[in-house]
Amino acid sequence: MIRVHRLLLSALLLFLPCFARAHDIPNDVTVQMFVKPEGQHLHVLVRVPLKAMRDIRFPQRGPGYLDIAQAGALLPGAAKLWIAGFFEMYEDENLLPNPEVRATRISLPSDFSFRSYENALAHVSGPPLPNSTDIYWDHTLLDVLFDTPIQSDRSRFSIQPRFARLGLRVITVVRFVLPGGEVRAFEFDGDPGLVRLDPRWYQAALRFVNLGFLHILDGTDHLLFLFCLVIPFRRLRALIPVVTAFTVAHSITLMASAYNFAPDFLWFPPLIETLIAASIVYMALENIVGAGSVERRWMIAFGFGLVHGFGFSFALRRSLQFAGTHLLTSLLSFNVGVELGQLLVLVLLIPLLQLFFRYAVAERMGTVLLSAIVAHTAWHWMLDRGGVLRQFRFEWPVLDGALLLTLLHWLMFLVILGGILWLFHTASRWWTTRTTPSAGKSANSTARALLPAMEPATSLEPDLSSDHLN
Repeated sequence: MIRVHRLLLSALLLFLPCFARAHDIPNDVTVQMFVKPEGQHLHVLVRVPLKAMRDIRFPQRGPGYLDIAQAGALLPGAAKLWIAGFFEMYEDENLLPNPEVRATRISLPSDFSFRSYENALAHVSGPPLPNSTDIYWDHTLLDVLFDTPIQSDRSRFSIQPRFARLGLRVITVVRFVLPGGEVRAFEFDGDPGLVRLDPRWYQAALRFVNLGFLHILDGTDHLLFLFCLVIPFRRLRALIPVVTAFTVAHSITLMASAYNFAPDFLWFPPLIETLIAASIVYMALENIVGAGSVERRWMIAFGFGLVHGFGFSFALRRSLQFAGTHLLTSLLSFNVGVELGQLLVLVLLIPLLQLFFRYAVAERMGTVLLSAIVAHTAWHWMLDRGGVLRQFRFEWPVLDGALLLTLLHWLMFLVILGGILWLFHTASRWWTTRTTPSAGKSANSTARALLPAMEPATSLEPDLSSDHLN
């Protein structure tokens, strides 16, 4: 029995160093990549911190300096195991074979050769660092040149990175160099799934429809605003002008922000977030005191929709890198996704509210109760976001040519916005007149009321009968 315990203890002591090394995961890892198709070859340059390859024991000297000469023999194997095994390349829809390691090199953290493809390629292919370089092994970088055969450099390429396991937080920066020399940059956290480096229009459209659909379902503040719109008007026909006004408005500012019409001050995002919370508070309080007419409600929804559009743009900003050359298509597709999400919410919400007001509580009391809960939640959001906004210092911009150009752009934007408002106001009045059942009845009753009023006028005509003359 004692012998068995000794064996177990020996095994535990033997494997403890392995467990310690396996759990020594870096906190932050940045992976840099260049992808360039050239002729019948796809060149991939990758730079990864050496400390991310935690299962490999690199030779050291002195107090922990990397022995560059002896480590050189381990670098190709480390590149295959920890880099080539963690990403896949696709040509059109076909998975490319595993890339071959063409060159490896240890680099210092102060090296900036990965700022351009040409400098990175020359650096990786150049002579190694002198072995006399004193640098700790976990401060070094591993640069690798991969190569894989392709059919044509004019094909459409995609990448699926899986570098998230290299550290607790991994940021991957990919620069795709097109045959014409144009460079497209991508940056994402963790594993983003399949990334199309040069998407076709329908691929970008599908991606952004899905992104818009998920965003509206995940945006609690947008859903609460939509909820406030629905509470007093639970008939779909009455909601059409209100929801359409909100949609048109947020589409305008979303596209304006994507084309750099929005202010780029640091305080602008906190301001928009605070205004979004304030819009929910206002709509909830209006429901409590009385929602008013549909025409008034769509005008308010349009005004607040402009604010919510900027909020959508903040979430969309980092995703526009996946649009390729199809910016407008991606923006419209994102809006389509948002509207599909809103329609789904309306289809589910309207029947639930009808049942709630029919069987649980009276309509007026239920409207006040639900709106009060929403107002309480949004009020705390507004205070919290307002606290963040107060931390920023507001400064007047410098009056120069750039400011005047920006003001001119905004003036054009306001003129276009005024035209859209006029068109929407005209369409809303036409829709309201057409869909109001009492409109035809009131017209008929008015006509019937006028007929008796006209009868006394006929009695004013002279009576020429014989009895009257006698």
